[in-house]
Amino acid sequence: MPKRKVNSTEDVKIPSNPLDRVIGQDDAVKIARVAAKQRRNLLLVGPPGIGKSMIAQAMSFLIEVPEHEVRVIHNLMYPERPYVEVKSRAQVEQESDEINAADGIIVSPEDIPADVSEKLGYRCPSCGYISLYTDTTCPRCGEPKNKNNAQGPFGDMFNVLGAALGVQNNMERVSSTRRVGEKEEVIIYERFNDKVKILDEKALERKKKMEKKSPSKVIVPLNRNTFILATGASETELLGDVRHDPYGGHPQLGTMPYERVIAGSIHEAHEGVLFIDEITHLGELQRSILTAMQEKKFPITGRNPQSAGASVRVDSVPTDFILVGACNIQDLPQILSPLRSRIAGNGYEVLMEVSMPYNEKNVERYLQFIAQEIISDGKIPHMEIDAAMIIVEEGKRRASIIDHRENALTLRLRELGGLIRASGDIAVSKEHKYITKDDVMEALKIYMPVEEKINKIYGNMGNAISSESTASQKMSGYYGGFHNYYVDPSYQ
Repeated sequence: MPKRKVNSTEDVKIPSNPLDRVIGQDDAVKIARVAAKQRRNLLLVGPPGIGKSMIAQAMSFLIEVPEHEVRVIHNLMYPERPYVEVKSRAQVEQESDEINAADGIIVSPEDIPADVSEKLGYRCPSCGYISLYTDTTCPRCGEPKNKNNAQGPFGDMFNVLGAALGVQNNMERVSSTRRVGEKEEVIIYERFNDKVKILDEKALERKKKMEKKSPSKVIVPLNRNTFILATGASETELLGDVRHDPYGGHPQLGTMPYERVIAGSIHEAHEGVLFIDEITHLGELQRSILTAMQEKKFPITGRNPQSAGASVRVDSVPTDFILVGACNIQDLPQILSPLRSRIAGNGYEVLMEVSMPYNEKNVERYLQFIAQEIISDGKIPHMEIDAAMIIVEEGKRRASIIDHRENALTLRLRELGGLIRASGDIAVSKEHKYITKDDVMEALKIYMPVEEKINKIYGNMGNAISSESTASQKMSGYYGGFHNYYVDPSYQ
């Protein structure tokens, strides 16, 4: 039992630091802290479900926030070769301020000169009532809002007819002047939904300056997720691509090449953490990861030779990421030697623990793990302490039969997480306030590996296959190879 008096997992304190939520991997956590602070790479080796992805994700909370935004810029002379532009946080914020300044100020139609609000279609020239410019007649007096004295003797008739047909004569933009000190300056009033936008000379100059800039597209925004999961990513997902355009990027009909550029995971992870579980499954793509790590930049190209994007290429897109790779022990030889050398040369290789000693401190850690799983699930109630201790004992049993460690607790926690959820689902179905001891005992009968159920019913896998084989299958030897199927001694 834990040293502290707790009645349920509701009383267990959850650490605020994500790395402190990793259970039983003290050495790996210590190295991960250093790797996050020093921006080192990491290779985590061990079986599934022991916290590799949790460590990688926790590292992303400890690194500095990104300081740069990445854009592709239209190349007027050679559209198929867009430029790459990297903007600092200060530049992005300054540009945002300039855009806001160029947008002018927003006011109500009541706050502008009466003649201007009439021309824009807000103010009724008959009674002065303010309404939406889409109203062709005044909601108060019913008179047309589009009176124009310059129309001649038939002006009123045209205004009434226009109002009936929904035709408007008012303007979307009105130019005027105003005095600032001793200087007269031009000012523009524009419709802006039910408001009016006012642009002074400075705002107009900024707007013209911005319009002269080459158009661009942000492919890696400044405010972004610093944890990029690339497990099982395809080539295009990992390295980026250029979308197909059936019009071939025609200036009038199609989409310009720079607009079709898509960043890959290696680009999105710039200044962040790129996590690749089962890294050996990337095969030859490991070479591209190596290049991106060495050069800290990698081009984005169209990867489908049948696509209009195949001729498009953006060079020198930044890829300064922390690589956290993970694999099982048996897959180590499949990691590309230069890639592994690059990780070890600027980082650490960590062999994960599969169990931890059974003692009071680690029992409390197990309770923390149970509480974390319940909170992260969000659909099951907390667990009574007696019920939680059954989970602890199950962890001890699995350490003995799976990890072959006596007086220990297994760290293959993903499967135990499934047991916790199964117990919680049973508690919910019975409308229990907390997960009880009986709920966990019932879940243990249900949440059992298939191999263990087979061994209990048939004795071993060979007997199970033999009992379900037809006579013709046995004679053909179709299942012959399976009669010698290796059964993990943990399930004997």
